[in-house]
Amino acid sequence: MSEPVDQFEHVRSEPDPLRQAKLASELIALYQQRSVELARLRKEAINRAAAERGISYSRIAAELGLTRGRITQIRQTAPPAERAFFGVGPVTVAVPLRQLPGRALPVISSEDTRAAERLSKLLTDLSFHVEQFRIPPDGRWQPRNDAAAICGPKSSPVTAEAISTDPYLMFEPDQSGKWTIRERDGSRVYESPMDDKTTQRWSDVAYVARLSLPGNGPTFVVIAGVHALGSVGAVDYLARNLPDLYAQVGTRPFSMVVASDHDGETVTRSEPLCAPRVHD
Repeated sequence: MSEPVDQFEHVRSEPDPLRQAKLASELIALYQQRSVELARLRKEAINRAAAERGISYSRIAAELGLTRGRITQIRQTAPPAERAFFGVGPVTVAVPLRQLPGRALPVISSEDTRAAERLSKLLTDLSFHVEQFRIPPDGRWQPRNDAAAICGPKSSPVTAEAISTDPYLMFEPDQSGKWTIRERDGSRVYESPMDDKTTQRWSDVAYVARLSLPGNGPTFVVIAGVHALGSVGAVDYLARNLPDLYAQVGTRPFSMVVASDHDGETVTRSEPLCAPRVHD
C-alpha cells in the first residue's frame, strides 16, 4: 500500500469526479484506521512507561502535556493491545464462493456466513472498519488491505500458497484424497471427526494462522476448517481468547490447530489441539 501522502495527492489530482469521490472515501477510511491504531499505540506506550520504567502516571501526563484525568481516559477508552493481531485496518473478511452442481450461481456455505458474521463483530468491537469480500470460485484474488480469509487451500491458491510457507504445519489431501492438517515432520495428523468416525471427541478441526504474503504485504490471517464447520469453531476460539493469543504471538507469523464441538452450528467449546507456534 502506498504511503498516505502519495494517495492524498493522487486523490486531489483525480479528474473524474466519481472516481475522486470513491478514492476519497477509501482514504478517509484508511486515515480513520491509522488514527485508531495511533490511539492504541499511545495507550500501550503509556502503560509500558509505567510498567517497565516505573514512571508515575502524573509524570507521564506532565511529559505529554496532558492532565492526569486525560491519561486515565486514554487508558480506559483506547483500543486494546490485541487489536494489532489483525493489523492496522481496514480489514477485509473474505469467504469463498462455491460452485455447486445444479446451481447456476455460486453460493456461500451457511457455516462460512456464520463464521464471517462472528469475525466481523469481533473486528468491529476492536474498532476496525470491516470490508466484505467474496472470493471467486476459481479462488484467485489479491488482498489489498489487512485481511482475514475464512478459506482453506482447496478453495483458493492464494491461501494454499500462504500455507505453504508454514514451517510447522501442512494442510493438504492425503493419499486417499481426504484433507488433513499434518505436522511437517510427520509426527502427527489432525483429522476431522467428520471424516474419521472413530474420533468422536470433537466435531471438527481448523487451521488458524497469521502468514506472510509475497513482498511483505498486509497482515493475512487464515481461518480454515477441514470442513466449513471447523471455521466457525476457530472464530469462536479467537473471539474468546484473543488477548491470551496475542500475548503469546504478538504480531509475528504463527500457526496452530483449533478443535471445536458443536450443537448444530452453535459452538459448545473450542480449544487448541496444537498450541500456537511462532514462525522463525
